[in-house]
Parts: sequence; C-alpha cells; structure tokens
Amino acid sequence: MRRRVMSMLVGATLAASTLFGAGAGAGAGAGPAAADTPPDEFGNDWHDPVTAAPPVPTPHTRSCEVTVAEAQFKDFTPYKGDYAPPDKCGKGSWGKVVLRLDGKVKGRQYDRLGYLRIGGVEVFRTSTPEPSVDGITWSVEKDVTRYSETLGRDQQVEMLIGNVVNETYTGIIDVKATLTFYAQEKRGAASNRSAAARSTSSSAPSKNTPATVPDRVLPLGDGTTLTTPRNSERIVAEVYATGSGGGCEEYWYLTVPDAAPYSCKADQGPYREVQVKVDGKLAGIAAPFPTVWTGGWSNPFLWYVIPGPRAFDIKPIEYDLTPFAGILNDGRPHQVEVSVVGVPKAQTGWNAPVNVLVWQDEKRDHVTGALTRHEESDLADKATYTPGSGDEAHRLDTKGGHRLSVSGYVNTSHGRVATTVTRTLANTSVHRWTEGEAMDALKATWADRETVTASGRSARTDRTYTMDGTTTLGAGDRLRTKISLGDRAEHVTERVTGHGVRRTGRSVLDDRYDGDATYTANVPRDQRHAVGTSRERYRLIGDHGCYDRTLATAQGALTEDRRRC
Repeated sequence: MRRRVMSMLVGATLAASTLFGAGAGAGAGAGPAAADTPPDEFGNDWHDPVTAAPPVPTPHTRSCEVTVAEAQFKDFTPYKGDYAPPDKCGKGSWGKVVLRLDGKVKGRQYDRLGYLRIGGVEVFRTSTPEPSVDGITWSVEKDVTRYSETLGRDQQVEMLIGNVVNETYTGIIDVKATLTFYAQEKRGAASNRSAAARSTSSSAPSKNTPATVPDRVLPLGDGTTLTTPRNSERIVAEVYATGSGGGCEEYWYLTVPDAAPYSCKADQGPYREVQVKVDGKLAGIAAPFPTVWTGGWSNPFLWYVIPGPRAFDIKPIEYDLTPFAGILNDGRPHQVEVSVVGVPKAQTGWNAPVNVLVWQDEKRDHVTGALTRHEESDLADKATYTPGSGDEAHRLDTKGGHRLSVSGYVNTSHGRVATTVTRTLANTSVHRWTEGEAMDALKATWADRETVTASGRSARTDRTYTMDGTTTLGAGDRLRTKISLGDRAEHVTERVTGHGVRRTGRSVLDDRYDGDATYTANVPRDQRHAVGTSRERYRLIGDHGCYDRTLATAQGALTEDRRRC
C-alpha cells in the first residue's frame, strides 16, 4: 500500500530545527561532465548531487577564508565553537561574504535538516541529500553579506544537522562550513565582475551591496520579544519557515479535512500561510514555499542527483516591517510572533526562526513615526471534498487567499519617509486519491504578490510556486512518481517622475524541475530495480544580462549539462 511506503519515509525523516541555505550546488563553475551512456538502472553509486543554480558572483579583490564549523553528525548533539573575523580584507566592511558548505556521506541514510547560527543569528538552513552505498559529496554556497554586522565581531557558533546512526541507518554526515570574505573594490574603479557573474545579478537594487547592508541584525531566537534601536528607519524580518519534522506537516500541501479518508489530516485542509504579528497586530503575510526534501513523494530516486528547488537552499521569507518603525522605536520591548495558518491546534511540525534586519539613521538618536493605515481582507480558506466511488478517485478542491496592506511613516534626518506594503496571496489545488492511496495526485499553484512603495519608488515582486505530481503503486509493488515543480519570481522596480511612472529595473527567476522514477517498494535495496530521469532548468533574466542552465539525469548518471545565453 502506498500509505505504508509514504509513512516509512515521513517517519524516518527526522528534522533538526534548521538548515543550511545556498545559491549554488556542486558543479557550479565549469560544470560536471555528462555521461555518454547511462546505466540500465540505479546501482550502488551515482553522480554527486548538483543543481543548475548559478554560483554566487564575487568581486576580483583580496579574499580571506575562515573555517566556521567542521563536524560529523551522528545524533542530535549540536556542534559548538568560536568564530573570529579575519584581520584583513576590510574587517567589518567587506564587499562580499560567501558561506560554503562541503559535505560527504555514504551508506544508508534519510534526508536530514540542519542549521548554522553565528552569534544567535540564523545564517544558513538546508537539507541533505540521501547517500549511495559508495558515498557522495556535495557543496552549497550562499551570499551572507547581509549578516556583516554579526560577522564583524567574535561570536559563538552553533550548528546542527540532526541525524540517527545505528545498524540500519549508517550514514554519518561529515560537513565543513567556511566563510570567504572579499575586500571592497576601490571607489570609482570599474566593476571587475565577469560576464557570467553579471548575468546572475538581479536588476533590482541589491540588498547585499555595501551601501545597503543592515546596520544591525537582531535574532529573536526562541523568544518573541524585540527591542529595536530608537533610530531605526527601515526594518525587515526574515523567517526561515519550514514544514518538517517527520510528520504530516512535511507534506502539508497534501493534508485533508477530518471528514476525508486520507492518512494526513488537518482541521481545514492544505492551505498554509506564514503570518507575522507585532504586539498582536497582523504585520505581514506570506505563502510558504512547498519544499520537497530528497526523500519526498515516496521516491528518493527522483532526487539523488538533482534536488527539488530550494531543497539545499532554504530561503527565508522576508517581511518589510518599516510601517511599524514608529511603534517599534519607542525603546521598549515589543512582541513579534510568527504563526502558520492551517496547522491543527496543538500539533507541531513547523520551525520558524526569525532575524530582524535594521537600518539606522546615523544623524538621529530617535526616529519618530506612526502607523497610518492597516487594511486586511477576510482570510479565504475553502476545501471541498468529493467522495470517490467505484473507479472514481476521492477529490479535494482547495481555494484560499488573503490580502494585507499597511502604511506608516518615519521622520528621518533626510525628511519624512512614508512606506506602504501590500501583499496578496492566492492558492488553488486539486488533490485526488484512490482507496488505500495506491494513486495519489496533486496539482497546485501558490501566488504571492508583494508591493513596497516609499519616496516615489516602488518594488513589486510576483512569486509563483507550482506542483504537479502523481504517485501510483501498481502490479508487483512497482511504485512510480512523476512530478513537476516550479519556482518563479518576477521583480520590477519603478519610479514616479513628473512624466509618469518609469520602470527602473526588471528581473525574472524561473527554476523548474521535472522527474519520473519507478522502483519496487517494500523490498531490500538491491532488489528495487529502480529507474528514473530528472531535469532542472534554471533561468535568471534581467536588465543586466541572463543566466540559463539545464541539467538532466538518467539512472543516477548526468546526461546533459547545457548552458544558454
């Protein structure tokens, strides 16, 4: 029964509280060579994990490398150590800081989740690939320049990739995390970035350039109290929200109301929304990304070489809280709470650590302001269950959405700045399954549109996440999963002039994964006779150029590595 297969994978996927995040997987750079002839089926080894995402662009300046953590994870004991910034490369005012994780594991192991915290600040969140008998290695990069204020001082380090090692699950996860610091380019010098690096940069104003790196990074940790500097003029919260933990919230998009006969239940169904409240008032909403871990959808053969989008790079959700700056700047502690709509009461399964990024007005000791408008629509969450009969599958149609718009101002040394943040969410899904869940299918779309306007400028980001997958358990216990995943975001910046609205920048990111894998379930590993293909195309197109790379695999061998642009 498929229920038994999925339960086995879900129950064994034990989650730590966080993960590492990165921009480029192994094989970024020149890229791995493609195999001429793939094997007939999966064997005891396969190609090391790779992603089509671009490497982090770096300046051609002096660099310094620091090892942050080096550990072997066998259980749920975190690594703890000390960090000190490098003396050279422009201490505290670097042009770029890149985090790199190098990992290796062999034997038998499930996907695990992990985190890296420096000075209490969550700088990285990731999941791991599942190993082959002979072993695999992988690498992940992430631009962490935004955490320069934290990285500029001696700090305590904590890292954990929660793992279970015993006679059955033999894979010890061996990792090394390093930081590479790049000195700033000399003022007035021409950019030394290569054409490849330029092609990966967004046309939107970068939040990670030296001029826009936040002055303070405040971790909320396990608490919910926030006290900001009294001269804060811009405040952004980032939430590393992941549904995980080896239970049904790992597959939250497949949950059904109590009335429907399915193995994963939720009070209302699959609609989820990550909310941030300030002193009990709704301050931000967002759609969570439907991450599929490397054992997901009952079929690890889909993800052995190419993981699903963001599986190795758990990006935080960002919330612009600047309209609340006037309230937060009073010098007193305020309650900042994160919650996930749709999770059944008293049920765990979501982890959501928070960092608060603050930009300060260096010419003012106290920046005053006020929240001037707060408009919220009714939250829509309707799940309609249609029972199956005969050959007809059970069906759950879900439609949900929400809209929030807040405005506020701050009185800065350079004048009054009014900010409006509007976010609109929409989710539709159709879930079909047969008796015993021998067939289980989902087609879903999540839309998250955010617009931030301030001082005659606006930035609009349209995010669209898609999932279209079917798992079937057929004759001879042959389990097949066919799935497509999409991660798309369009970012447009505009400026209001005397002649109207003028577009100042545009970028489009489109990351698509397609996989199809089959194996014999409920038998030892060497009897599974697994076959599978996967493909990822990652495109980033903007006013500064383009990046376009496609990877493809068959039975664990890399069969295509193609670059366009």
